[in-house]
Order: sequence, then C-alpha cells, then structure tokens
Amino acid sequence: MKLLKLFVVGLLLTSSLSSMADEGMWLLPYLKQVNYKDMKAKGLKLSADDIYSINLSSIKDAIVRFGGGCTGEIISNQGLLLTNHHCGYGSIQQHSTTEHDYLKDGFWAMTKEEEIPTPGLSVTFLVRIEDVTVKVNKMLSDSMDEETRNKTIRQVGDSIASEAKKGTHFDAIVRSFYGGNQFYLFVNEIFTDVRLVGAPPSSIGKFGADTDNWMWPRQTGDFSIFRVYANAQNKPANYSPSNVPYKPKHHLPVSLRGIEKGDYTMIMGYPGTTQRYMTSWEVNETENITNASRAYIRGIRQEALLEDMLADDAVRIKYASKYARSSNYWKYSIGQNQALKQLKVQDGKRTLERNFTNWVNTDPARKAKYGSALDYIQTSVEGRKDANFALNYLNETIFRGAEIVSFAARLESIQTALTEGNETQTARRVEQLKNAARAYYKDYNAPTDKKATAAMFRVFAQKVNTKYHPEIFSVINSQYGSTEKFVEEMFNQSILTDSTKLWAFLENPDTTTISNDLAFRTYKSVSTVTNTLFEEIKPLNQKFQKGHRQFVAGLIEMNQGKAMYPDANGTIRLTYGQVLDYFPKDAVHYRYYTTLKGVMEKEDPNNWEFVVPEKLKELYKTKNYGPYALKNGEMPVAFLSNNDITGGNSGSPVINAKGHLIGCAFDGNWEAMSGDIVFEPEFQRTISVDIRYVLFIIDKFAGAGHLVQEMTIIK
Repeated sequence: MKLLKLFVVGLLLTSSLSSMADEGMWLLPYLKQVNYKDMKAKGLKLSADDIYSINLSSIKDAIVRFGGGCTGEIISNQGLLLTNHHCGYGSIQQHSTTEHDYLKDGFWAMTKEEEIPTPGLSVTFLVRIEDVTVKVNKMLSDSMDEETRNKTIRQVGDSIASEAKKGTHFDAIVRSFYGGNQFYLFVNEIFTDVRLVGAPPSSIGKFGADTDNWMWPRQTGDFSIFRVYANAQNKPANYSPSNVPYKPKHHLPVSLRGIEKGDYTMIMGYPGTTQRYMTSWEVNETENITNASRAYIRGIRQEALLEDMLADDAVRIKYASKYARSSNYWKYSIGQNQALKQLKVQDGKRTLERNFTNWVNTDPARKAKYGSALDYIQTSVEGRKDANFALNYLNETIFRGAEIVSFAARLESIQTALTEGNETQTARRVEQLKNAARAYYKDYNAPTDKKATAAMFRVFAQKVNTKYHPEIFSVINSQYGSTEKFVEEMFNQSILTDSTKLWAFLENPDTTTISNDLAFRTYKSVSTVTNTLFEEIKPLNQKFQKGHRQFVAGLIEMNQGKAMYPDANGTIRLTYGQVLDYFPKDAVHYRYYTTLKGVMEKEDPNNWEFVVPEKLKELYKTKNYGPYALKNGEMPVAFLSNNDITGGNSGSPVINAKGHLIGCAFDGNWEAMSGDIVFEPEFQRTISVDIRYVLFIIDKFAGAGHLVQEMTIIK
C-alpha cells in the first residue's frame, strides 16, 4: 500500500511539470489532476471532461486503435475515419491487383456502395479506464518469484477483465504500468466492419519513401480514409450488406484556419513502446545487438526484394506491404543508433544510475528495498549477451527472412494431429492451413523468397558462432556443401513452394511427407535452438524484470513531487505541446512547415520514390488550391510540433486548442531517433500532414469532394 501511495503522489504533484511539459505520454484519467493547469497555460480552451469523460461525449470517443498497430480518428457523424497511408497500406495492398493497382493509382469511393469491405481489419474505441492496482496487489507478495508473480497477475487480470465484460458486448484487458508496479483495466468496443473509402496514389501517400522516411523537410501526403460500419442498433457486427455507417459519440471538427508557430497542439493515440526507464546496459544492448543486427540483415534482404519488385509489377504489389514494414524499422535502427551515439545517451543514463545509487545508499530502508535493482539489471543484460545475439539473428534471418520456413511452422499442428490419430482434429487443422494458405500465396513469389532465403542463410552462417547453429546447418555442410545448394534443393523439394503442391498434399496428408520436407525440417531445427536459448535466458530475464520493477519504483520515490508518466505500452495516451521549428545543427534552421513547392523541387521521374502525378503538377501550375491554401497562396503539406510520440501514434490526430483537427501525425525526425529511450526537447519533433493538404488531395486531386462535405469544417 505504501508503494501505491508513492505512485499516486508521483502522479498528482506537479511542481516540476512546467520543465517537462512537452515530454510525456499521459494517462487520460489523470489529466485533470496532473496536466490540466499546464495545458491551460499553454493555450488549451477545452475542459478536462471535453477530452476524457466516461459519461459524456469527449474527444477520446473519436479516437481509435486502427488495426493492430496504428491510430485513427473519426472525422464525420457517419463514421468516416482518417489514418495514415502507411497504416492503411496493408489494406490498400490487399485490394490491389495488376488490373486495379490501388497502390500505384490510388482509390476513391464515390458512393458508399463503392466502399470496399476489408476482412481482418478492426478498430477499437476506448470505453473507460479504471485503476485496479489495489485489486491486483492484494494477490501479490514480495516472496513470489517472478514466474509466479507474472502468472498471478495474468490470472487476477483475466478475472477483473472477465467481470468487466459480463453482460456487455465490450472487450476488456488489464495492463501493467511503471515496470509492473501499477495496473489499469481498459474496457473497449471493437468494430470489425471497416471499409476502404479513399487513398491517394503512393506517389503522394508514400512520396519520398525510404529516402525521406524519418526525415525533415517532408512533403508526404501520408493519409488514407476508411469508414466504420455497425448494425442497425449502432453496435459492432461482422460485415453485412445491411450494416450502416457508425454514428459516433464524438467526431473531430476539421479546421481550415491553419497553424502558426507556437500554437497549442495535442495528440491522442496509441503509442506502441517506449523504454524511457532504460539503463546504460540496455542502451548498449540495443545499439550493438538489436539495432545493429536488424539494420544489417534487413538491408541485405530488402535489396533482394526490391530488385524483383522494381522488375515486375505483380511482385511489387505482392511485396509492397512486407517491404514497407521491414524498411521502416531498418532505417529506424540506423537512425536510432546514430542519435544514441551523437547525443551520448549512455553517458546520461550512467549519470542517472549514479544519482540513484547515491540516493539509495543514504538510507538503510531504501538500500534494502532498491539496493539490488541495478545489479539485477546489469548481470542479466550482460549474462544474456551471446544468446541474445544468436536469437536476434535466428529471428531476423530465418523466421522473418525466409518466408518458406516461417510458413512451414503451420504444418506442425497437422503433424501432431496425424500422429495422435485424431481424424477430426486433422480435418480441422487442414482446413485452417488452407485458409491461411490462400492469404499467404496471394502475396508470395517463390523465386523472390528463394533469393532472399539464400542470402539470409549465408548471413547467419557467417555471423553467428557455430555453437548456436541449428542442426540443419550440419546437414547443409555434410550433404550440400553450401547454403546456396541447400536452398535450391529446399525450394525444389518442399511442398510449400506453391499452392498446387500444398493442396495435393492436403488431400491426403501424412507425417512422412511433413517430416521429410526440407522447409519443415529447417523450421524444427531452428525452433529447437530457439527454445533452448529462450530457456537459457529465462532466469536472466526474470531477474531483469525484478530489477527493472524495483528501479522504476525507486525512481518514483526518489522523484516525489514530479509528475512521471509510464512507458508507452500500446494503450491510449495524450501528449501536448506546440507547433515549433528547430535547429538541427550549427547554422541550420528548419522551418515548421513545408509546401507543395517542395514536392516539385524533389521531383525525379527516374526515381520511383520521387515521381509526381501529372494531375498534381497541373494543380500546382494553375495554383488551383481552393480554400486550402495559405494566405500567401502556397499549398501547405506538412508541419512540425514538439509532441511526444512513438510508433503506434501513426495516424493520430493533431488537435488544436479548441479540439479541432489540424493534422495527422505520421513520423518523427532523424535528429531525435533516440526518442523512444530519452526525450530530447531541443530536437524531438512530430511530423504531421496538414489537414488542409489532406482535404486538397481529396477534393481537388481526387474529385471526392462529397467526403469533405460530410465533415464538420471550421473556416
């Protein structure tokens, strides 16, 4: 109970908040007590209840978790939803063919009947948040080991969530915060009938592609439009032609009034993961293992994919979404390592650790409670170094890098059912594999996968100590002589290289064929090593978890009087700040907005990343911008603010002081790529597409002005 009180004090006292107002991913229930005074001082014109209320309509009712890893916002009373182009990219790709290439040409539904159902896509609305720390902590004790503690937390959390869902159509989950010291219940409403309404061509929505990713200045129209549908009672329902547009509790009015430097901004969304309480040992691990391996391996694989994508439109469509997902964090890893070194983040963490140790050692009670925290973390991180390196390479090269091997994992459940002689289970597993295979082969090209797989096997063999090599590499050395010859034979022999071979096998499946399949043998061999490594580092990870929990709890106590926010964990948060330029280095100044002029300056018809559509060039030439231009006649495209965001905030609304939508967040900047680990107020910026550019593209470029007409426009 004493620990809980410390957290409440840490949340509610705000004496130091003014010094870190732009930093923080804040919990909605505490805005009134923790942040509201400072938000008002920054320019906010709304009440705290206008932002988050359980019983009244509020901004939180317009914000959704889009799919599994982005944010979206409702922008009309008919369920119209705005998110990023890169968030909708998988859905756009899902509906694209060589005959209807929506990635290349864009898509716009001119009537609701033309809106495209998107199976597998869902959006999640928050209903309420409840602090359940006391309920969970009642079932925990200091004598528990970490495995028992985690199991107990899961059981208690499941029970609380089950009770919250009882008698409703809602979903619920309990999540941990502050290193596992606090717990909150999230009650959600999930809609599964979500339809594609509009998307600009990739030459607008992905303009600049890999080159401009994470960079400023930026001229990307990174947005797409969907619509949420519900049943006649306005409740979630699976797709049906009889479903109707969802009537939201709140939708965001859209402002045409524009922005100025210093204007108040806030962003509400679903940031994925931050590690702001990371120690110096973890930063070192991130730099030299996680980021280094990811950047190196993905760079090689992406080169193989891109070569085939640029040579064949069919392959480009199949691999567009896969390539985009991979390249995003490939470049992120490169940029984060540069920022971590340039900003000397490890040195800053070591200073914090020394201060923490000095504070702990001045009091016997603190030493008893927190004295082992940093030692647990250091010994755990250093002890798992070699195993962690091997796991990263196994994951990136084989499980992520070789599609045929990762897909082979699906044969295991059929093998088990066949071995057990369970005909009903076998039939069920076969049908499940057929369903998975239909989606898999739609976006699969065996020659491309073979090229990438050969490169991945070669990289693993060269970079990883042989003590961590799966048994299949001994087979390669003894029977094939090279990874290239083995990969060639695997693709010739496996039943997984095309749907015809797989379907023939599934008509009469047998364990011998599965066991002898080289892709499946590779999967089993790699899985064996992976499982062994996980077991090896399991006790180290548990020790780390204990140390991390104690360290965060100690920091909260050490910083009593300071409002401290928890790390992002995929739950809804709010961040606030202002429109702001920045100075990235000596004698260099970046203005806080870009214009369509910058698109034309970057145009390169010979580079797929910087192609400009003819119609956009014509609109620029004639200055046919409608009501969306700046006062000086230029067309705004993107802008900067110092809001604190991370992955998962993609698609989040940028909202002004009156609660009106002014932009859609889509990226961070290169100079602050260390932001998930440490917030750098001098450099850290959010890059957002200006809502006026969104409306301009919808109205003037696409001719879909009917979508603008259903929005609430603030002029």
